[in-house]
Amino acid sequence: MDWHGTATAERLRDTWKEFARKRNQELGCFLQLDPELGREGSIEEGPLAGVPFGVKDNIAVRGFRLTCGSRILRDFVSPYSATVVERLKKAGAVVAGKTNLDEFGMGSSTENSALLETRNPWDVRRVPGGSSGGSAAAVAAGIVPFALGSDTGGSVRQPASFCGVFGLKPTWGAVSRFGLVAYASSLEVIGVMAKTVSFAEQAFEIMRGQDPMDHSSLPWLPHAQKVGRLRIGVPRECADVPMHPDVKRTLQRTQSLLADLGHTIEEVSFPTFDHVVASYYVIATAEASANLARFDGVRYGHRALRADNPEEMMLLSRTEGFGDEVKLRILLGTYVLRSGFQDEYYLRAQKIRTAIRMDFEKAFAGVDLVLMPVYPVPPFERGGADSDPFSQKLADIFTCSANLAGLPAMSFPAAVENGLPIGMQFLAPAFAEGLLLEACRQVEKAFPSPDAPGYPKGWS
Repeated sequence: MDWHGTATAERLRDTWKEFARKRNQELGCFLQLDPELGREGSIEEGPLAGVPFGVKDNIAVRGFRLTCGSRILRDFVSPYSATVVERLKKAGAVVAGKTNLDEFGMGSSTENSALLETRNPWDVRRVPGGSSGGSAAAVAAGIVPFALGSDTGGSVRQPASFCGVFGLKPTWGAVSRFGLVAYASSLEVIGVMAKTVSFAEQAFEIMRGQDPMDHSSLPWLPHAQKVGRLRIGVPRECADVPMHPDVKRTLQRTQSLLADLGHTIEEVSFPTFDHVVASYYVIATAEASANLARFDGVRYGHRALRADNPEEMMLLSRTEGFGDEVKLRILLGTYVLRSGFQDEYYLRAQKIRTAIRMDFEKAFAGVDLVLMPVYPVPPFERGGADSDPFSQKLADIFTCSANLAGLPAMSFPAAVENGLPIGMQFLAPAFAEGLLLEACRQVEKAFPSPDAPGYPKGWS
């Protein structure tokens, strides 16, 4: 299907709609698939006229449920739309539906969703990544050409890597977060997963820019675009991280490809590398503890019926509504914010965060981009050894540094090994999304996003 063609709007009602329904039954990408509802408010003309897109179900769309993959919000319907959704609709795009996710964005496999199981289009026994796994799987399956996700510690880039598509995490503040259910406000951004660099670029250009509804959003001030050969840094600390042979091999091949394209590969150093995961989880859980305190069964969401008083009602509502991973992170965050512990944990993590940002500043004084793997292993089997929650947290080592530093990053398909896609990522200075997109476009010419089994032939 030519997604930009005039036939798209008609096919939303017939060919595409039937394909999307069947494919979603197979893979469980969408918690709610309703393109007719999603057409409301979309204009009939514009750069994305009639193009369907998925929206991760922690981003508000008026009239759709906003569950965050949690029992506590299972039946909540949003009365408004996020700014990014409104901007895409004004460009003609159509919301196909709300995609599955790890509960409140907490996870790397979408196994933590309380509402649905999502399968990887490349191998249904394997996870699609997370937390934006439903969005990535929907794009890889050919249901939509692009989908929105949120990236708090890699939740756009990692599932994009696992599903063989592109995943853009913008600079913190470059895209409005109004309408995104908050998890860790100083870390998370709304990003986009797409089958092609072109779609990622179009969606980003429409979404970006300051929003009066989000005080943390910033005016779009693009970084000076460099033309020609780039200097690309590879952290020497990457060699110390245990990686699956296929991932290590893909990193080496990507460096060779970039050298063949005329770019210079250099070694850079990040002395704070070993402290990234620890500082990330201290800050993220602390902010989650504060942000999720609003879900208490009083104004909206699940409310326990067998409580004798308001305090018991709140306790039971949260106990029944939240899953194990969310409870764990709330408890961890509450612990590090306790009086007497803030200096030891939270403030120390913030100091490390500053040091991480300074490491990147030093690196970008000598190179234009940084190249790293996205995840240490290929897509893993549901319930397997790599599915262990602690292992997943340690494996965030390559992705969460961009969130701590507030920098843009983009994952791109780099290989298919043993029938599974493997992605790499570029990181860039603040507001240098144009440089990321151009670098990924060059790689795309040599290695386009591979078609997963069942991807419809002729769709682009």
